[in-house]
Amino acid sequence: MSLTAPAGKAVSDMSPEELARATGDAMYSTDRASQWLGMELQEVRPGYARMSMRVRDEFLNGHAICHGGLMFTLADSTFAFACNSYNINTVAAGCSIEFIKPVFGGDTLTAEAQEQMLSGRHGVYDIRVTNAAGEVVAMFRGKSAQIKGNVI
Repeated sequence: MSLTAPAGKAVSDMSPEELARATGDAMYSTDRASQWLGMELQEVRPGYARMSMRVRDEFLNGHAICHGGLMFTLADSTFAFACNSYNINTVAAGCSIEFIKPVFGGDTLTAEAQEQMLSGRHGVYDIRVTNAAGEVVAMFRGKSAQIKGNVI
């Protein structure tokens, strides 16, 4: 599903929602890691993003549950789309995750990133990761820093 703003519209003429969608599309088109892991970008708006990922067999660790690093990666990718939604290049300055429930093969995880604050060049985002039943399986907090340049 393409999230891009109407074709041919200049960046300066886009609404904040259109700009967020266009930025998300541009980032996803070159995000080889998220694509390779099967992550789907479902929604982007200013300060918000939602992504999902099916837990494949090769994502399981020695306990036959989803490797925490892959849950972290889904949350981190979702964080990236949310904090770059203003079309200002933004990177992670720090992040942490709390694992709450185990996740099993075949389940689908959904991560929702919500901006908590943006002040100057720095922001804080909370990412809630849920399973297909809607249960919270992890909570991630990311701190962002804006750098030079624009996404599009």
